Amino acid sequence: MSLKEKVEEIIDKDIRPALMRDGGNIALVDVEEKEGVVKVQLLGACGGCPMSQITLTMVVEQHLRSKIPEIKKVIPI
Repeated sequence: MSLKEKVEEIIDKDIRPALMRDGGNIALVDVEEKEGVVKVQLLGACGGCPMSQITLTMVVEQHLRSKIPEIKKVIPI
């Protein structure tokens, strides 16, 4: 399984359902496997929320890094 497939699986299984409960969503834009960088777009209520940066770092990045040690950073697009 590629790094991108692992990230997609965790987003689909763990992160997206949590964001959807609050009216938001997330789209995986790209995974730079060599650098360990994941690019995402926060959608719905998350897209315009003033707390979106906290959601990105404290929820999305932290969860992905705990499940996939190769991930170094998650950035919004």
